[in-house]
Amino acid sequence: MKINRLQGIVLSAVCLFAVQTWAQASAQLPVPDLALRGARVYANPQAAPIDNAVVLIHDGHIAAVSSASALTVPSGVRVLDCSGKIIVAGFWNSHVHFETGWDDAAHAPVAQLEGHLQQMLTRWGFTTVWDLGSVPENTLALRSRIESGEIPGPQILMAGDIFPLHGHPVYLPASLQLPEAATPDQAREMAERYLHIPLDGIKLFTGAFMGDAPVINMPEPIAAAAVDVAHAQHKPVFAHPQNYAGVDNALAAGVDILAHTIPTENGFTPAELARMKQQHSALIPTLTLWTTVVHNPAVSAHLVDSGVSELKSWAAAGGTVLFGTDVGFQSVYDTTQEYQFMGRALGWREILASLTTAPSDYFHQPQKGRIEPGSVADLVVLDGDPATDVANLARVHTAIRGGRVIYEETPAR
Repeated sequence: MKINRLQGIVLSAVCLFAVQTWAQASAQLPVPDLALRGARVYANPQAAPIDNAVVLIHDGHIAAVSSASALTVPSGVRVLDCSGKIIVAGFWNSHVHFETGWDDAAHAPVAQLEGHLQQMLTRWGFTTVWDLGSVPENTLALRSRIESGEIPGPQILMAGDIFPLHGHPVYLPASLQLPEAATPDQAREMAERYLHIPLDGIKLFTGAFMGDAPVINMPEPIAAAAVDVAHAQHKPVFAHPQNYAGVDNALAAGVDILAHTIPTENGFTPAELARMKQQHSALIPTLTLWTTVVHNPAVSAHLVDSGVSELKSWAAAGGTVLFGTDVGFQSVYDTTQEYQFMGRALGWREILASLTTAPSDYFHQPQKGRIEPGSVADLVVLDGDPATDVANLARVHTAIRGGRVIYEETPAR
C-alpha cells in the first residue's frame, strides 16, 4: 500500500461514491418478512434456550421470538423450517483480510465474489467482519456492492495499517510499499488520511516480525499519536504486537484491541493484565494462525499451547475476548479448530459471547449480537448445539444478515 496511493483514494470520486452507496443503499431495498420455526434458540450467550421457537423477522429486524405455542406466524410470511437446529445471533470475525483473490472487486463477476465470500466468511456464519489490512480501493468497492444488495455478504468494517520505521515484516512482499511512520506527526497524518477515506479504525504494527533479525517495535509516542486521532473520532485502534515491548507500547499508547496473542513470550505479565483490565482492552486470540506460520508441528503445538495459556489468563483477569482468525492472510477458512483451541481456555458460552455480544457491545453496535425484539436480524442457524460440543459453532446451515439469507447449505445429493 503506497502513501501516494492512499492520497489518491482520498481524492477519488469513485471511492467517495462507493462510500455514499455503502451508507445509503441498504435502506433503499425492501426486506421480505421471514419466520424461522422449530429450532432451539439461544437469544444471547447467557440465556436459557427457547425450545421449539419461532423467530419473526420484519423489515430486517427481530419482531418477536418465543415458543411456537405462544407465537403465531402471520399468513403470507415465508417460513424456514429449522426443526432440530440451533439459532444464535450472527457471528463477528474481528480479524480478517481481503488480500488474495479480491483484485478489481469493483468489476469482478458477482458469482466469483459471492463464492469467495461464502468460502471464506458467510459459510462460517460471519455477518460482520473487521478487515485489518487490505488494498482500500478493492475492499471499499466490495463493501459497496454488498451494501447495494448486489452481492450477499457481511457488513465490512475497515482499519488502515501503520508500520514502524523500517518495520517491513518478512512475510510481506519486499516490493510492497508500506506506510511507515518515523515520527508522531507522520503517524498522526496517516491516521487522519485513513479516517478521511473514511475507514472505521486504525491498526498499528507495534511489533514487526523481521525473521532472524530483532523485532522492530513501534515507539509509544508514535503509537499514541495515531491513537489520539482515532479516539478523537471515536474510532477503535488495533495493535499487532510481537513481544512484550509491542504489548507494553500498545497499552501505554491507549490501543483498544490486541490483534494477536504473543506466544513466543512466557505469557502476559501481571502488570500487562492489570493495565488491560483498567483500560478495558480486548484480545483477539487467532490461535489457529500459529499452526499456519511455521512448518514444524512441535513448534506449532508449543505456540498454540502458549496462546491458549495467554487467552486463559486474559479471560481470568476480566479481559474482553473477541473472535478472529486472521483469515485472508492465513487460508484455513474452517473455524472448527479455532473453536476447539479456544475451548481449552473458555466455556462455550464465553466463546459464543466472543462471536456475538462482546464485539457488538465493544464496537458500539448494541442492536446486534442478541435475538430480541428490535435487534437487527443477523442470525446463524446451526446443525448442532454448541452446548454439547463447541465445534458445532462451525456447523452452519444458514446465515442471515439484516433479514436476508446470505448463505444456505446446499442439500447433499
